[in-house]
Amino acid sequence: MTKPVIVIGGGGHARVVMDALRRRGVSMLGICDPALPQGSAGPFGIAVLGDDEAVAAYAPAQVDLVNGVGSTQSTQARRHVFETFSRRGYRFAAVVHPAAIVADDVTLDEGAQIMAGAIIQSGTAVGRDAIVNTGARVDHDCRIGDHVHIAPGATLSGGVVVGDGTHIGVAAAVIQSVKLGRNCLIGAGAVVTRDVPDETRLVTPASRTLPERTGG
Repeated sequence: MTKPVIVIGGGGHARVVMDALRRRGVSMLGICDPALPQGSAGPFGIAVLGDDEAVAAYAPAQVDLVNGVGSTQSTQARRHVFETFSRRGYRFAAVVHPAAIVADDVTLDEGAQIMAGAIIQSGTAVGRDAIVNTGARVDHDCRIGDHVHIAPGATLSGGVVVGDGTHIGVAAAVIQSVKLGRNCLIGAGAVVTRDVPDETRLVTPASRTLPERTGG
């Protein structure tokens, strides 16, 4: 990164991303988050510039943006941030934590984020604004679509294809050559052994029904 960056968002995922930027020696100009007081010191002492509209004080040629909005079940809020600022001419920087392992021939599209402990093997392509989160493992020749979130500890075997906007939950596992459609939700701990159509919710029984609490 040759330009200073502005981080959009100041919550949990933003802090994780900001830590990766700090470890890479990237200059952070400030944070934009309506939930934080303008002019205050945000995470890691980085200045809060205001809400998202504060970005407009800087021309697209002056700064890059980093998407600090995370996702749990849906990637729509994160996607909205990316698409809104892209239409205004801003570019989102890719972020790779120095403790991630990324094969030399992996391709990362604009705004992709690879967090600490993630492993991405040879021949894989990661789409725009996608997250491969903490400790996730993506084996060879996978295709990860735009705005995908592969949550902490999830595992993709070789040749898996993930459609745009799909969320793969914590510790989920996808066996080799499976194709996941667009905008799917693969729940935490799920094991996926066959192709999944677009817009599918695939969750484990425990995530559908929790036992009632007993005792004092």
